[in-house]
Amino acid sequence: MIAAALLAFSGISAGLFSFTAELTTQAGLKGTEKVSTSYHVPAVSSVPEIPEVNVMAAKEGKEDVEGKTDIGTGSKANYQVSMSSLKTEEPTSIDLTMEQAAALGIKYLEDIMDFDAEGVNVYMSYSSGTITFPRAFWSGDVRFGKEVKTDDDTWSFFVDAVTGELFMIGCTETLDVDVPLGYDSSLETNYGIYAEAAKELAERCNLVDGPVADVKYSCQGYSSNNPDITVKVEGSSGRWVTMVFSRYNQRFLGLSTDTSDEITEKAMGDFMDNAVNSEDMEVVQEQFSSVRQEF
Repeated sequence: MIAAALLAFSGISAGLFSFTAELTTQAGLKGTEKVSTSYHVPAVSSVPEIPEVNVMAAKEGKEDVEGKTDIGTGSKANYQVSMSSLKTEEPTSIDLTMEQAAALGIKYLEDIMDFDAEGVNVYMSYSSGTITFPRAFWSGDVRFGKEVKTDDDTWSFFVDAVTGELFMIGCTETLDVDVPLGYDSSLETNYGIYAEAAKELAERCNLVDGPVADVKYSCQGYSSNNPDITVKVEGSSGRWVTMVFSRYNQRFLGLSTDTSDEITEKAMGDFMDNAVNSEDMEVVQEQFSSVRQEF
């Protein structure tokens, strides 16, 4: 079981983006421990400003009968924000509001992934931290339809609940063609097209606090029916991000930051140091049973 849990955690560090719902549903697990906080907000040339509550109140529209709010603060787009039906916790007085966190998440998606947020629905979830990610966070599930369907392409973001620091952003793309999902050994050394794309994006968006020093091959896998490749982008500053690209059409699918990786790695270390009982390990195994497959 220890090995299985370690494999699950390595998947997060490699850049999983379909995990936010699983993390949120485990928010009440026993053994949650807060980690010491040292904040770094890497994103995007200039960090999206956290909107003041009174400014947002002046800009947001009227709440409709479904409990959604039209809002566009921090973005030129108009979109709707509502709390996910899966939510299990309420934010504290020191946390960002749902609307503030959504505004930051949308801005990250727009700036890094060139996402058009006009007319989307943003379903938000808050957690004070979990066994596998012991830091308070907001996660957003972004969809174009009013109904949440499993076969829809989706976008997601995952930010620090207090500062809005970016942890992860990503999208899932279901292809309309059947393509091989197997491992491509040639990519272990011949991944230049992905390295170039990762370097350009990291430097344009200032994701590693300056120029890129190296881009390293990490792993391959797939999400839905879309094969992907993960690379680690290391900056001259010592900071890094992991990025995922489709192996089918080279589309950028998302990233995780070094802060996110460090939090999950520390959590794994705590599992080992504290000899977590078998019940907890089974929870971890179940939690990651449906996430992106890796080779």
